[in-house]
Amino acid sequence: MKKRPPILWIVVALNLVVLVALAFVYPHLMISPGPLVKGHEELATDCFACHAAWRGASTSRCTECHAMADVGLKTTKGVPIPSRTVKVSFHQELIEQDCMACHSDHQGPKLTKRSRKPFSHALLKVAVKEQCSTCHAAPKDTVHRDLKVECSQCHGDKAWKPAHFDHQLLAPAVLDRCESCHNAPTDRLHRQIKGSCKSCHKTEAWKPATFDHDKYFVLDRDHEAPCDTCHRNNDYSRYTCYGCHEHSEAKVRAEHLEEGIRDFQNCVECHRDPRVEPEKGRGRDRGGRERD
Repeated sequence: MKKRPPILWIVVALNLVVLVALAFVYPHLMISPGPLVKGHEELATDCFACHAAWRGASTSRCTECHAMADVGLKTTKGVPIPSRTVKVSFHQELIEQDCMACHSDHQGPKLTKRSRKPFSHALLKVAVKEQCSTCHAAPKDTVHRDLKVECSQCHGDKAWKPAHFDHQLLAPAVLDRCESCHNAPTDRLHRQIKGSCKSCHKTEAWKPATFDHDKYFVLDRDHEAPCDTCHRNNDYSRYTCYGCHEHSEAKVRAEHLEEGIRDFQNCVECHRDPRVEPEKGRGRDRGGRERD
């Protein structure tokens, strides 16, 4: 087997030496991942202002220009920042000084969008982490406008969704106005109801609902009427059977007195199913039937 001529190895070695030399002399041309952000444009040809050879960028290099006490408040020249991008400066409240954890001053290839690292709330001190409103503006939607508690009551610090909402955070007056946050169901049953959802539903979950109409009175045949026929003014704590022509008060009174039934106000005590006649004698003793 023929040995490769030494000249080939010499050429390869020389090329490597040239590449390494160029990387040190012109690092912004040879190995830069992309242009610098606007604030650091003047350092475009001075990579070693932030980077140490073989070790990359370090926080110690950042704090040589950026005093931690002034970050977010003043420029590196001590001039106050007139319009800050956050409500308050939080850099002074970090548990450690690690600029590289969040910042990458190279804008990187446009296709990858790697110009900015996600902020980790884990770097904040516990007391600061609970004060979301010091950095974030409160949402203006119908759900959040009545809340006075911190975001962390419902949201995690890794993502805004999913959230775990507890209705008990709402004031009692707001808790009664379900429709201010939720759209009313449009099915046949609910579109007739104008009262509060909590009459049947709980805040923990929409189902199961607590109300079963058949338990009190079966709605079928002639009794498939709008709710307001029996529940006047959408008051579901009361009902009346005098809402239609078949059940006028005078007619009901005459028929029941004829049978000796004087207490006939609570109709469903005897009439729970329109398909079945009430049991003989049911409700009569309580109604005060005259006895010999």
